[in-house]
Amino acid sequence: MVLSILAGEVTVATAARRAKVSEQSVGNWKRQFLVAGRTGLSAGKSGPATREAQLEAEIADLTQALGEAHLAAQVWKKSAEGRSDPSRTSR
Repeated sequence: MVLSILAGEVTVATAARRAKVSEQSVGNWKRQFLVAGRTGLSAGKSGPATREAQLEAEIADLTQALGEAHLAAQVWKKSAEGRSDPSRTSR
């Protein structure tokens, strides 16, 4: 649909009517298409690899944070068990 609009084959209004959506929606799709195209062209061949590296780094950060949160939860759990067990005494 967006390509047809850009090629001048149909108007935004006609495309919206055919898709049964608002002209604003079609305009937004066109804008998003053009922005994504510019981004893709400026990124060149390194685009996906760069994005993949970013995502891998984010996964590593999140995995580390999850591990740290798990350890903290285990410490709190053991601490709570010690306080709630009256048979344990401090020496």
